[in-house]
Amino acid sequence: MKIFHTADWHLGKLVQGVYMTEDQHYILQQFMQAIDEEKPDVIIIAGDLYDRSMPPIEAVNLLNDIVAEVVLEKKIPVLAVAGNHDSAGRVNFGSSLMSDSGLHIKGQFTKDHAPIVLHDANGEVHFHLVPYAEPASVRTILDDDSIRSHQDAMEKIIDHIVQSMDTTKRNVFVGHAFVTKYGEEEANTSDSERPLSIGGSDCINATLFKPFNYTALGHLHKAHFVLNDTIRYAGSPLKYSLSEHLHEKGFLIVELDAQGDLAVTKRKLVPRRDLRVVEGLMDDLLKLSPSDDYVFVRLTDTTSVASPMERIRTVFPHAMHVERKALRQEVQHEIQAVETEKVEDIDLLRSFFKDIIGEQPDQDTEHLFTEMLQELLDEERETVK
Repeated sequence: MKIFHTADWHLGKLVQGVYMTEDQHYILQQFMQAIDEEKPDVIIIAGDLYDRSMPPIEAVNLLNDIVAEVVLEKKIPVLAVAGNHDSAGRVNFGSSLMSDSGLHIKGQFTKDHAPIVLHDANGEVHFHLVPYAEPASVRTILDDDSIRSHQDAMEKIIDHIVQSMDTTKRNVFVGHAFVTKYGEEEANTSDSERPLSIGGSDCINATLFKPFNYTALGHLHKAHFVLNDTIRYAGSPLKYSLSEHLHEKGFLIVELDAQGDLAVTKRKLVPRRDLRVVEGLMDDLLKLSPSDDYVFVRLTDTTSVASPMERIRTVFPHAMHVERKALRQEVQHEIQAVETEKVEDIDLLRSFFKDIIGEQPDQDTEHLFTEMLQELLDEERETVK
């Protein structure tokens, strides 16, 4: 079975005040061309279809047009899950009706789990769709008070799936989460992606996904495998922040043989305008050939430069940001100094208890404190959406 694995489209994305919808339309047309050339059996979109829970109408129309063409005209099934940027309820709306047409979309996690079963010349392939869900939601749905973290939630979800999973078939997991090699805390690969929780508790151990022949993930914007080549992030199709300027964007073509073994290749996508960094003296930059790329400019001038953006845009009309490199380095040093002295939230709680009560908080109190902070983070995330 030939699978296209893509994720993190973030339709409706706003980068430095610029709506990326035209760029997203451009890149998705390349994706559609690749579908015509490669003729996949199924397309996976592993979350963050939209950039926020209430996307602009242009973004909704773009997704509708792409999915309708793939499912209704090209007759290729699309399997999608909601990500942390999506509105679970909106993405889930009408999913049971659309499944008859070949669009299988899972917006909300539910206790009742049934895989999507597709067929190729070698038999059945079972796809297990798991949308992003907060640990508190999973705890309530599964009625399991032991679930406190994203790791706990995913462990219980997979245990729940495995109980009824047909291991004689090939099984593919589709999810949206922050998965690391052994659940250790790692830095995100993109500034444009929001943290899922506080204190690194959003990280999930990749070993949980051993029951599956392939795990198609979304959330991290850089394409890479985790632990082994059966657990992969496709990355985003476009660069959405300065931190992504060195990423090579595209999607994954996964070929699953009769035994469930894989062959994975990456197909690159070429943007309408690249997002890149340009560095140098103002006078030297003004002598460069004009470019329509989205550029972040770092001036190496040691003295102040008058009207830098206006001057830069005579060469780079779509410049997104201009800064002096020396000033940036000073700011970074200040941030590092602050972070070195920063006390973790849980340490503040323990210090408070010690000073006021004379003893350390018990484990239940620390859990309650962490849950309250998580709720505040979730509320903030919804406000930003």
